[in-house]
Amino acid sequence: MDFLDEIVLTGLTVFGRHGVYDHERAEGQEFTIDLRLRLDLALAAASDDVVDTVHYGELAEKVAAIVAGEPVDLIETLASRIADAALDDGRVQQVVVTVHKPHAPIPLTFTDVSVTLTRRRSATEAAA
Repeated sequence: MDFLDEIVLTGLTVFGRHGVYDHERAEGQEFTIDLRLRLDLALAAASDDVVDTVHYGELAEKVAAIVAGEPVDLIETLASRIADAALDDGRVQQVVVTVHKPHAPIPLTFTDVSVTLTRRRSATEAAA
């Protein structure tokens, strides 16, 4: 089933120590996260109760803990961990995660480096 409803969180900026180089782990840097959740929001709209939706404040805290937590080499891995955390809530049918690394160690002038991945529930997970 396709849901057109979305919860979007953009620009969550968190200090982390991710990267393949030792100095990235030692010095750390800011990462910016964008999330797009697809789910059915009809119940929340009708009830006007936060328990009937994904609490984006609580999700932001989970994501921040992942970014500030255990270092990984690749932002692809970081994005996957964030997607898994979003899909922990069974109401989320699809998540699009973008991890921005604007201070990546590239010896050229650039604005941003980012990785975007999309994860969705399988048909059997959605039916469960």
